[in-house]
Amino acid sequence: MGSNVAKTRAKITDSSGKISDITHVINGIAFQTNILALNAEVEAVRGGEQGRGFAVVASEVRSLAQRSAQAAKEIAELIAESEVNVQVGDKQVQQSSEAMETIITAIAHVSDLIGEINAATDEQTQGITQVGPAVHELDGVTQQNAALVQESSAAVAQLDRQSHDLSKVVDLFQLEDDNGPISAMSIPAVKPITAVKLLPAARADNNDGWEKF
Repeated sequence: MGSNVAKTRAKITDSSGKISDITHVINGIAFQTNILALNAEVEAVRGGEQGRGFAVVASEVRSLAQRSAQAAKEIAELIAESEVNVQVGDKQVQQSSEAMETIITAIAHVSDLIGEINAATDEQTQGITQVGPAVHELDGVTQQNAALVQESSAAVAQLDRQSHDLSKVVDLFQLEDDNGPISAMSIPAVKPITAVKLLPAARADNNDGWEKF
C-alpha cells in the first residue's frame, strides 16, 4: 500500500513539474507578446490615422497577453497548492498505514488471547465434568458412613445394656457366696449381641485419600 502511494505521489509530482514548465513558457510568451503589443501601439500612434486600426489590434493582443500571464500565474499557484496537498496526503497515508499495522498486530494478539481463553474454558468444562461424578460418589460414601455410624451407635448401646446385665449377674454370684445358693429365676438373661453389618464402601475411580470402613 505504501509503495503504491509513493509511486502515485511521484507521478503527480512529475506531472506538476511538467505543468509548471509549461506555465513558465506561457509566461514567457505572454511577456514577449505584451512587449510586442506595446511597441505596436507606439508605432500605431506614430502612424496617425492610418495606424489607428492597427493600434486597436495591438491593444487587444496586449490584453490577451496579460490575461494569458494571469492564467499562467493562477495555474502556478494551483500547482504549488497541489504539491502541498500531496505532501499532506502522503503523511496522512503513512500515518494510516502505521495505524493499520498496529491494528493488525492488535487483532492477532486478541485472536491469540481468544484461543487461550477457549482452551482454558475447555479445560474447566472437562474438570467440571469429572468433578460431578466424584461429588456424587462422595455423597454416596458419606451416606454409607452415616449408616455405619448409626449401626455402630446401636451396637454400642446394646453392649452397654448387656454389660449392665452382666454386672447384675456378677453381683448375684457375689451374694450367693455370702448368703447361699441363688435360684435361676433371679438371674437375668443376657441377650446376644446383634452383629453389625458393615456396608461395602463405594469405590471411586481414584482411590487416593479414601479409607474403607
